Amino acid sequence: YMGMQKAYGPVKSRIDSLNNLVLWIIIIITLFVAALLLYVIWRFNAKRNPVPSRTTHNTVLEITWTVVPVLILVFIAIPSFRLIYYENRTADPDLTIKVTGHQWYWEYTYPTQKIDFSSYFVPTNQLKPGQLRLLTVDNELVIPVNKNIRVLTTSGDVIHSFFIPSLGVQRYAIPGRTIETWMRAGRVGTFYGE
Repeated sequence: YMGMQKAYGPVKSRIDSLNNLVLWIIIIITLFVAALLLYVIWRFNAKRNPVPSRTTHNTVLEITWTVVPVLILVFIAIPSFRLIYYENRTADPDLTIKVTGHQWYWEYTYPTQKIDFSSYFVPTNQLKPGQLRLLTVDNELVIPVNKNIRVLTTSGDVIHSFFIPSLGVQRYAIPGRTIETWMRAGRVGTFYGE
C-alpha cells in the first residue's frame, strides 16, 4: 500500500485532500519542466543551432516565470490556511481532554469527569506477540466515537509531540503553554470520508 495512513476522522480526511491536491500540482509541474527540457535538448542542440543566439532579456518570459510560481503558491496557500484554521479548535466540543507530556510517559486528564491517569510504554521485554515496540502502552487513551473532542496539550518538562496519524492530530506539548486542537474518531475498521 502506498500513500498516507487511512483517515478515521474529518481532520485527517481534509489533510489527505490537501496532500492529493499538492501531489497533482507537483506532477503537472514536473511533467511540464521535463517537456521543456526535452524541447530545449531537441531544438537547441549543436547540429540544429551551430551559431547560438545572443538574445538576453525577454521581459514577457521573465515576468511569466516570476508570476506563475507565485500564483501556484497562492493556489496552494489558500486551502493550506483553511486546513490550519479547521484543525485549530472546535466550536462545540462534546469532551475535553488535557494531555500533559512527561519524559517517557503521557498524562491524560478528563477535567469534567475528574479522571486522571498516566500512560507508560510497555518495556520491550514485556511485549506480547502482536504488540508494537515503543507504541504499546499500559493505559491507552479512550475516546468516544463520532464526538468532537477538544485536546489541550502541555508539557511538564520538555517539548513533546502529541501525534495520532489516523485522526490527523499533531500538536506540540510545550512547557508553560496550553495549545488547543480537536479530533473526532470514526468507527474502528471503517474509513472516514466527508
